Amino acid sequence: MGGSSDVPALRRGLAILQVLAGRAGPVSASVIARELGLPRSTTYHLLAELVSAGFAIHLPEERRYGLGMAAFELGSAYLRHDPLERLAGPLLRRLVDQVGRTAHLGVLHAGESLYLIKERPSQPQTLVTDVGVRLPAQLTASGRAMLAHLPAAHVRALLPSREQFVLRTDRGPRNLPELRRLLAAERRRGWAVEDGYVTAGFASVACAVFDHSARPIASISVTFRHFCDTPDGTECGNTWPELAEQVRRTAAELTTRISGRTA
Repeated sequence: MGGSSDVPALRRGLAILQVLAGRAGPVSASVIARELGLPRSTTYHLLAELVSAGFAIHLPEERRYGLGMAAFELGSAYLRHDPLERLAGPLLRRLVDQVGRTAHLGVLHAGESLYLIKERPSQPQTLVTDVGVRLPAQLTASGRAMLAHLPAAHVRALLPSREQFVLRTDRGPRNLPELRRLLAAERRRGWAVEDGYVTAGFASVACAVFDHSARPIASISVTFRHFCDTPDGTECGNTWPELAEQVRRTAAELTTRISGRTA
């Protein structure tokens, strides 16, 4: 599209996003059309464009629409980049001094964890995670700490097919039902744990950072050497609550610094 004739369509599309953003839950196309005074055919056309671009999601079972991850990312972009990193940097350095292990600040980018900051102790260990590295969100503690606080429909939209459930080792969720069970347990516990999902011999704990709408905007994680001592090499079930509490305090302080709140 191009030219001034596209401006009304752009304005209508933005108006639809405002309606979606102003509701606590998904909205039907008929409600949107009525609220904005739009023909239903126009409403459906604009919604289809917004879904295609990732700014809206369609929930076919409910026949309703909600905000997509692209809208969430756009609305939070100013926090995810320089201001968020500037606020988080001193907190991560203090956390590393306290625990003597590598700490990260990560965000969700589509279905992946993207690492913005990496702070290392004086004697660091080699890790696959680094600034700018992206990893499958369902495998990382950093990613699941955020996924655990997203609506189920958003998680499904981020990971719609089995092809996205790749494994790096022999551990980790292999499909959406397994991921949902894991997220439910981690949401109840208050932090996410990754034990050899990304790299054998390393484990991580992570907690989410929340914005002013109580949505997960980032996460703070700590990664360290760990080998399970089980005879068959399966996960030993450690959750490292003492370490997680220090990570939780750091994430909570960053939430406060960005004027965020928990649900």
